[in-house]
Amino acid sequence: MTHANTPRAQKSPRSDAADNIPRVTAFPATGTGWDELERGLKSFKGLDYDWRGGRLPSYTYFYSDELLKVQMDAYRLYSVENGLGEGRAFPSLTRMLEDINAMVLDLFHAPAGAGMTFTSGGTESLFEAVRTARNYFQANRPASANGGRERLNVIAPVSAHAGLNKAGEIMDIDIIRVPVGPEYRADAKRMLELVNDRTIMLFSSAPCYPYGVFDPIGELGAAAAERNLWLHVDACWGGFISPFAEELGYAIPPWDLGVTGVTSLSADIHKFGYGAKGASALVFRDSEMKKFERFEFSGWPRGTYATPSFMGSKPAGSVAAAWAVMRFLGREGYLATTKAAMDATCQLIHGINAIPGLRCLEPNREANLYGYVSQDSEVDIIAVANELQGKGWLPGQLREPLAIQQGVNPVHLPVVPQYLEDVAAAVKTVRKSGERGVFNPRTY
Repeated sequence: MTHANTPRAQKSPRSDAADNIPRVTAFPATGTGWDELERGLKSFKGLDYDWRGGRLPSYTYFYSDELLKVQMDAYRLYSVENGLGEGRAFPSLTRMLEDINAMVLDLFHAPAGAGMTFTSGGTESLFEAVRTARNYFQANRPASANGGRERLNVIAPVSAHAGLNKAGEIMDIDIIRVPVGPEYRADAKRMLELVNDRTIMLFSSAPCYPYGVFDPIGELGAAAAERNLWLHVDACWGGFISPFAEELGYAIPPWDLGVTGVTSLSADIHKFGYGAKGASALVFRDSEMKKFERFEFSGWPRGTYATPSFMGSKPAGSVAAAWAVMRFLGREGYLATTKAAMDATCQLIHGINAIPGLRCLEPNREANLYGYVSQDSEVDIIAVANELQGKGWLPGQLREPLAIQQGVNPVHLPVVPQYLEDVAAAVKTVRKSGERGVFNPRTY
């Protein structure tokens, strides 16, 4: 297995490579040959940031061409099959899902009797976790569910993923966000003070996306177990890095189903599991909870329509790619990918802290996520981000506090020196020019 490739020469993400491709103004009367279409698709890629060259903080998760080929070949073999027909038309998908379930449950220290649902990504996993908790609550606490005018609620730290509020909006559930503590972790005491008889879930992150730190899941789990509350752990970013980072010696706080009181957990296979989009796992401590997730409807002429989660038709290729990549890498391979990502993270944090005027937020190194702020009034950090963008990097931006936020891939390891050189140059430029930046609210 080869290491991440050395990045190719950077080209501007504002390339004019696609200018020669005629625009479509109406539905075409005749078809276009594949050779021309392929040229067009390859030209369009000139508009994008160089993800192979480590220019993106997230969106893509890349280790090597060898691993990418496994992912793409497995997906291609199942690009036509439909996940909706799993177990009926396509028993092969059931077979692969059984293997994926076994690997995931073992990785996250799930107890005997646990269960898993394969979803399309973190957003669907969060949605399904909330929906299942709601259905379970309504079935087991009908008096609380039906009484009064107040809506059901989820108690979460302010750092919880925005997808949680999407789920709340769709299901008319209040998402009550609580300020984080001094280390950017969930304030368990304040969260528990807000619990009432219409609380369906406590929500935590491992790690949270804004700050890259773990919430106090042990403390929340103990309280959830004592008070019979549903505790969800959002490990969509870290689920396939944290187990291996801990094995490599990093100080990873307790976070998975080995923690008493954790009811459900979500982790994206298409992030650092290196599966194809979209692939995520939603794990339940007790597989009996899955009956509260299942959707079933018979009130139409066709018969019974049933799905294990939200989606109906879904790409079977994502299942095949997840199965193949997890088998291809194994524990040894994931230790290698994790070491590359965490080595890059530590080198970047060390290098940023060595640049006068900049400081990385603390704590850090719990995950391959970090942020850095300006401590120099003459250096506006958003202006630094603008300078980096002009050099072909796509920097993430953090609003509270104003910071540059960076997720780290194995592919970033070879470009650490170039990135640090460009950050140092950007700081000097901004300090000299007095440039001020404007925070971009759409920075996900």
